[in-house]
Formats: sequence, structure tokens, C-alpha cells
Amino acid sequence: MTHQYCTILDSPLGKVSIFADDEFVNSITFKDKADKTTGLRENEISRMAAAQLSAYFEGTLQVFSLPTSQKGTPFQQGVWEALCSIDYGKTISYLKFSEQQNNILAIRAIAAANGKNDLAIVVPCHRVIGSNGKLVGYAGELWRKQWLLDHERSVSQQGQMTLKF
Repeated sequence: MTHQYCTILDSPLGKVSIFADDEFVNSITFKDKADKTTGLRENEISRMAAAQLSAYFEGTLQVFSLPTSQKGTPFQQGVWEALCSIDYGKTISYLKFSEQQNNILAIRAIAAANGKNDLAIVVPCHRVIGSNGKLVGYAGELWRKQWLLDHERSVSQQGQMTLKF
């Protein structure tokens, strides 16, 4: 029997729910899942994820080293793995991303797989943008996507950034 654990992290983007089992982080979400967290305890893995996310928000961590596992088709797993190769502080369009996957005809399927990612921030789906440079499609809401991109650009000192007050 697999046990479920949860750590709630207060972040600059609101509460982040981190769900794990005995071996892996399974979900990191901005969605309020308080009803699902009732009675769930933390474990070493969920606490490790919270510590790494805290370091990310502080600007001292750019690459995560967490054991992760999320359910998905082999195609989705491939997309999520490829998302992890997008450098911190950089963005790529859905079109360029699908070209890199040698599957330009699957741009919509790639976008759909991106949208099914349950490991916010750690699997950096927020780094994929529209071909026209606009922010599109983010399950955590576009204002969070903008914040994450601005944060990474600021920390890595790459590109134009939005001033934070």
C-alpha cells in the first residue's frame, strides 16, 4: 500500500501543495487542495521538495534534484523530460519546442502534454510560450507564469525583466 504525504509551502505565489508517496514527489500545484490534505502528514521527500522550492524562490537554486514520478502516457513522459532540458531563465515557443522534439505536427499534443504536467516549477512548463512571445496556457494562471519567468530572468540576469516593487 502506498502512503500519501503532503507539505504546504507558503510562497510568493501563494500556497504550494506538494504531494509525495514513500519514494517520489507526485504533484506540485498552486491549486487549493486543502480538502485532500486533511489528515496527510509530511515525509522526508515532501519536506525536501519544500526546501528546494524555498531555495528556488530565494534565488539560490536553479536545478532541482528531487525524485519525481507523475502518471502519464509515454508521449507525455517524453514531453515532460524534454521540458527539463529548457535552461533556467530561458523560454522557448511551442513551435520551437515541437521542432526540437522532431515532431512539428504534434504541436497541439505537445501543448496538451505540457498542460497535464503535475509538477509545477520542477518540470518547467512555465518556460514554454506562444510563437509570438506572448504568455499562453498555464494551469497555475498566467500571472504566476509571468512571475516565474521574471524571477528566473532576474536571478540569472538574462533578458529584460519586469521591475518588482
